[in-house]
Amino acid sequence: MDFLTVIQILDSTLRLATPLLFACLAGLFSERAGVFDIGLEGKMLMAAFASGAVAALTGSVWLGLGAGVLGSVTMAGLHGLASITFRGNQLISGVAINFLASGITVLLGQTWFGLGGRTPALEGAARFQPLTLPFAEPLAAVPVLGPVYSELLSGHTILVYVAALCVPATWWVLYRTRFGLRLRAVGENPAAVDTAGVSVVAIRFAAVGLCGMLCGLAGAYLATGLAAGFGKEMTAGRGFIALAALIFAKWRPWQALGACLLFGLLEAVGNRYQNIDLGFATLPVQFMQALPYILTVVILAGFVGKAIPPRAGGEPYVKER
Repeated sequence: MDFLTVIQILDSTLRLATPLLFACLAGLFSERAGVFDIGLEGKMLMAAFASGAVAALTGSVWLGLGAGVLGSVTMAGLHGLASITFRGNQLISGVAINFLASGITVLLGQTWFGLGGRTPALEGAARFQPLTLPFAEPLAAVPVLGPVYSELLSGHTILVYVAALCVPATWWVLYRTRFGLRLRAVGENPAAVDTAGVSVVAIRFAAVGLCGMLCGLAGAYLATGLAAGFGKEMTAGRGFIALAALIFAKWRPWQALGACLLFGLLEAVGNRYQNIDLGFATLPVQFMQALPYILTVVILAGFVGKAIPPRAGGEPYVKER
C-alpha cells in the first residue's frame, strides 16, 4: 500500500466519521443528563430528509441546514416530552422516533417529489462545497507534509471542520462550565441537583435540545455534504453505530472522536477493498462492508471492557414531595 493510497483512505475516513461524530456527541449530551436516546437514527433521518428537501426546493444549502436542524430538534422535543414530561419509557420513545422518521420521510418524499421517497439531486449552491485551506496548493509539493495538508486536511466541506471543533467544545462545556457540571450531576444524582434548587427538567430538556441540534447537523451533512440529496433510509444504521461508539468511548468526548474515526476507517476500508486475498482464503466484499456493524455487535456485547453509564440514566425523575 503506497502513501497516496493511505492518504485517500484517511481522507474517506474523515468524511465518513463526521456524521457518526455529530451523532455520538449528541448522544453524549443526552445520556450524560440521564436521558437514554436510541432515537439518534430517527433524528438523523428526519434531518437528512428536511435538509435535502428544502435545499432542493429553495436551492440554498443553508436553508436546508436550518430545516434539518429544525426537523431533528422537533423529533428531540417529542422524545423529551414523552420521556421527561410524561416520564415514559425512554427506550420505547426512542424506538417510536425511529419508526416515525422512517415512515414519514418516505411518505413526504413520495408526496412532494414522486421519486420513490428520494429528493431530486442537489447541485451547486444546494449542497456544501469542499473548502480549500490556506496555502494548500503551494504546499502540495512538499514531501509527506504537503499531501497530508493539501489532500487529507484540506478539501472537506465546512461541516467536517465543525464536527472536529465540536469535540473540544463539548469537552469544555461538560468539564469547564457550570452548565456542564449540572448536566453531569443530573445524570448521576438528580435528587441532589433538585435539592440545590436547580431544575432537573430544564437541564434534561436543554441536553435533549443539544442532542437534536447535533443530530440535525449529522443528517444535514449526509444529504447535502456526503451525498447529493436524500435517499430512502440513507442513515443506514449510523445512529446505532454512533451509540456503540458512545459506549466504546465510555461517554467521554475525546474518546468518542477516536471511536468514530475507527468506525469511519473500517467503512472506508470496506468501500475501497472489495475482496481481500489472504492467501488461504478470500474475504468477500460483503464481509468488508459489514465490518462497522460487526464491530458494533462486538462492542455492545461487552468485549471492550466494562462501560458504566450514568447512574440515573433511563430513570424518569420524580420530585419528592
